[in-house]
Amino acid sequence: MWKRSPSTACAVSTSTDQGAGPAAAGPAFDPDRPYRCSPSVALRPEPFGALVYHFGTRKLSFLKTPQLLSTVQALADQPDVHSALVAAGVTAEQRPSYLRALAGLAASGTIEERT
Repeated sequence: MWKRSPSTACAVSTSTDQGAGPAAAGPAFDPDRPYRCSPSVALRPEPFGALVYHFGTRKLSFLKTPQLLSTVQALADQPDVHSALVAAGVTAEQRPSYLRALAGLAASGTIEERT
């Protein structure tokens, strides 16, 4: 029987066929606020998007599109999440799925609110 490794159990996707995503462990995700990639996270760009490794939890996850990687990278330079989506070229039609993916990244500690 095949067993999924807990370290690869969570992959972040912009697919619309997913559920609401993981429950928030900390403060609710607010796309009107500024965020950044957590300093405890390493991103490794790949043709499909990126590998994400969290040094604190030792979990590996995936950003399943290059555009999601661009969005995460743009967070540090933008005043809020909406501006990062615009900077990454995410269309209005794509935004709901990207906001769900970013909320999942916030819940997992991959991205965090900037102060």
